[in-house]
Amino acid sequence: MPKLNAALIDRLRLCWVPLLLAVGLNGCSTYYGQLALGQLELLRQRQPVEAIIADPSQDTALRQRLVQALQAREFASQALGLPDNDSYRLYADLQRPYVVWNLFATEEFSVEPLQHCFPVAGCVAYRGYYRQGAARGAAARLRLQGLDTHVAGVEAYSTLGWFDDPLLNTMLRRNDEQLAALIFHELAHQQLYLPGDTAFNESYASFVEREG
Repeated sequence: MPKLNAALIDRLRLCWVPLLLAVGLNGCSTYYGQLALGQLELLRQRQPVEAIIADPSQDTALRQRLVQALQAREFASQALGLPDNDSYRLYADLQRPYVVWNLFATEEFSVEPLQHCFPVAGCVAYRGYYRQGAARGAAARLRLQGLDTHVAGVEAYSTLGWFDDPLLNTMLRRNDEQLAALIFHELAHQQLYLPGDTAFNESYASFVEREG
């Protein structure tokens, strides 16, 4: 059987998003529905970075930043041995300051966060929302239950290789060194990820980031 290229694999995986959306919306909670809808919206907005760089009608400052980001992306695979796919060779402008807002919650007088378990990522200490209002609404409901909450905006996240993750406008607020570090960090999550072990995953990705 001929080997499938990365773009085709990405399109095949994209076919599962509407199914996940339908499952989430028909369940007893729409939390998974908003996750699927938000991911689908993000994937639809992707454009090849090289096409934007080559287009003189695009903003000059954006094109310059993408040139530098693409250099860091090539270095990530060639020098660091990180996955060589279309992740961070695509760009999406989400027209908002963060890609998601994460909601953290603890019992009163506790510093131990509540854990939430997901099929791929395992158990993590937060729930992510693609709309700030939805995160704040969920936080308000938890506070009514006596929990302490915190909502934080997130610039980027990794789909762990399930999709080709794009560079985002939310990431470009960083300087060149910080942006390169973020690309290395997120690609490291694609390289190695242990479901449910946040401490190891973040330590490993941070090590790769610093070395890069």
